[in-house]
Amino acid sequence: MKIPALPFILNLSLFLSFALFSGCKKSTLETTSGKTKLAFVTNASADFWAYAEAGIAQAEKEFDDIEVEFKVGDGTPAKQRELVEALLVRGVKGIAISPCSPKGQKDMLNEWAQKASLITVDSDAADTGRKFYLGTDNVAAGRQAGELLKEALPEGGKVMAFVGLGDQANAVERYQGLKEAVAGTKIEILDLRTDEVDFGKARRNAEDTLTKYPDIAGMVGLWSYNGPLILEAVKDKGVLDKVKIIAFDEDPRTLKAIDQGEIFATVAQKPYEFGYQSVKALRDLIVENKTAQDLGVPETKQKFIETIIIRKGEGEAYLEKCNAWKASTKK
Repeated sequence: MKIPALPFILNLSLFLSFALFSGCKKSTLETTSGKTKLAFVTNASADFWAYAEAGIAQAEKEFDDIEVEFKVGDGTPAKQRELVEALLVRGVKGIAISPCSPKGQKDMLNEWAQKASLITVDSDAADTGRKFYLGTDNVAAGRQAGELLKEALPEGGKVMAFVGLGDQANAVERYQGLKEAVAGTKIEILDLRTDEVDFGKARRNAEDTLTKYPDIAGMVGLWSYNGPLILEAVKDKGVLDKVKIIAFDEDPRTLKAIDQGEIFATVAQKPYEFGYQSVKALRDLIVENKTAQDLGVPETKQKFIETIIIRKGEGEAYLEKCNAWKASTKK
């Protein structure tokens, strides 16, 4: 039977329009939660940031009007640009970031600060449009490492320091504090060796130091992974009884080695608090429309979270806490 053309075309058009509308509506409902989108971007991959992720997850549980994306960098500004620009396209309104190269990323950070509320975490970029810095007073933390060196080496000696990226603010400031603390003593800080977040190179740096300076008395790892890699090199060289190691942060290998007497001590930050407080601060700024001053941020635009010193007998207990944080992110 022949179907009249016009009614058929009209009915088909109505059907297609309804189907298209229904599909669009379904897609919108599936991708839009109505929550404010926030993000946390690390400088690189490390257990340190897994602990921060646990704090982020806790903040997200406490506030049902936000959703947070956790992104891991690879130690390069290029990767952070890729991550942040994708986040902005997805409508993220607030970003906490640990910039890899604050000076080199100045233009990037200023650009992002115009598009979203931006705070720096762990490593600052003071000369940018970021709202404020949240994290460790890294000069003070470097001084703490220097005080530990003085305890470990009462007779003084040659010391080498190690870090991932030498131009990142936390590295510059910790090294500054370290040198300040030992100034006027018999401890001689030889240099700061960088590895560009290449773990193989980090270990080779330690090995090369032991070869070039057979009388080295101390080695300081300014980033979380440096301490364990220094320890590997020292063990392989057979000079564990001659070289004192000072570490940073709470890498599981560091904490175990402290209780075993292989690493003297570590200056531990509070990455869980970095994650939790940064997300809460972004929510306060964006959802609650508060100012940095309302959040207790001083005129310096730097809000510090205190560090702790972990010594022999305290490592395993702190490791249990860290493991609980890490496990919580996998549920």
